[in-house]
Order: sequence, then structure tokens, then C-alpha cells
Amino acid sequence: MYESYWGLTALPFQNVPDPKFFCPLPAFQEALDKLLFVVHSGKGGALLTGEVGCGKSTLSRVFLMELEEAKYDIGLVINPSIPADELLREIALQLGLSASSPHRPTLFRALNDHLAANAQTDKTTVLILDEAHTIGEEAAFENLRMLLNFQFNDRQLLTLILLGTPELRGMVAQQRGLDQRLAVRLTLGPLREEDASFYIGFRLRKAGASKPIFSEEAITAIARESRGIPRRINNLCDLCLLEGWKRGVAAVDTSLVKAAAALS
Repeated sequence: MYESYWGLTALPFQNVPDPKFFCPLPAFQEALDKLLFVVHSGKGGALLTGEVGCGKSTLSRVFLMELEEAKYDIGLVINPSIPADELLREIALQLGLSASSPHRPTLFRALNDHLAANAQTDKTTVLILDEAHTIGEEAAFENLRMLLNFQFNDRQLLTLILLGTPELRGMVAQQRGLDQRLAVRLTLGPLREEDASFYIGFRLRKAGASKPIFSEEAITAIARESRGIPRRINNLCDLCLLEGWKRGVAAVDTSLVKAAAALS
């Protein structure tokens, strides 16, 4: 590909949740700090929403890396759009249980025992549901509420983190029992122009860039064309680098951004 042409050691704008490329912008760092606060203080649950491509999944992977394996039992569900009973079994599987029985009360009993055993050894159980806006059954939300009911007299047995698009807020608000158990609500929005500039430079440096590749005018054009959505920024920057390599240019300018935008 184009890495060697631009003096890079990696592809800087891949749309995968690679923690290496987590950009410590204030909004991202604040969201990360609050998620960690929810876990460390046993607050029960948190809701993180944002438009598609705003960086929720990458943030969740960085969040997971901050949790020491010896102290936390972590379950990550990336496709919760399945029927409620299947989702409950998937949760059990992601937390290391065999979940051989399809019987709902049996699953709840096994999960309660597992969470309690973790707590008795000072291990915190954390469950993350990515793409939670795809949950299609009200019964699935009720199951999540019941999981948050598992507690000792002095502590919650589970921390639940729900990630999704803005519509998830309305979905959760209709589930009063669950909504009341989510202590923190966070939102990731589009990047401002100055944040987009820092974001692009940060990812390039992480990929080995030793000198500017995009002109200031090109970065401004990318921020506007992408409307500040990190995934769109990645797509457009990637196409700029590809087209620049093919054309043999020395740097990315606004004309190249326009050409790349026409391809996206």
C-alpha cells in the first residue's frame, strides 16, 4: 500500500477499534474517566451514546485495557440484536459460563452465583453491550434490569455498560427500572475543527509520520466534509493518502481532498 511512500510504518486511518490509535481528546478522555469511575465506585451502570462512527467501540476497548485481568471478570457482547433468551445465554457465555440450559431461571441462578463468587474474591464483574440500540425485545432490557438487581447489602455485583446510537437513550428511558439503575450517561459528539486537526496529526504520528503530510487547508476541508465524524475522517484521510501516492504528490492539499471526497 502507500505506507512507505509517505514514510509511515502502519496504516493510520483503519476503521477498527485499535486502542493504539485512541486519541486522547478531552471529550474522549472525560468519557473514559467516567466509565472507569462507574466501575471503581460500583455505581451499577452507564450509558454511552453517539452517532455511528463517533468512536464508541474504540473507547470501549481502551476502557477494557484499563481493567486489570486479575481484578475484573469482563464480558463483551458485540451483537445484542438476538432474541432476549439467546442474549441472556450469550451474556453467560461471555462471562465464562457454559450456559447449557435454555431455562431462564436456571441461567439467572447460574449468573447470580457467578457474580457472587467473583465478589467474594474481590473480583468485579463488568458487562459491556456494544450496539445496544439493536436490542429488539423489551424482555431483553428487563433481563438486564434483573441482572443489575444482583447485589450484596453493601455492593453491586455487576457493572453494566451500554453503548449505542442516540436512539438508545429513548429506548432505555422507556424502561424505568433499568433507566434508574444507570448512574452515568455520556455522549460522544462530532469533533470540532481544531479537534479534527489534532486527531489527524495524532493518528499520523502513531503510524510513524515524522513530518506534516496534510496541509492546514486540507485538514479544514476534511473536517467540514466529514462533519467531524471520526469514521468519516478516517475514510477520507485514507483515500487522500491513497490518491496522493497514486499521483505522486508531496503533500495532501484541498484539491486532493475534493478528489478523494468524490470517491467516498
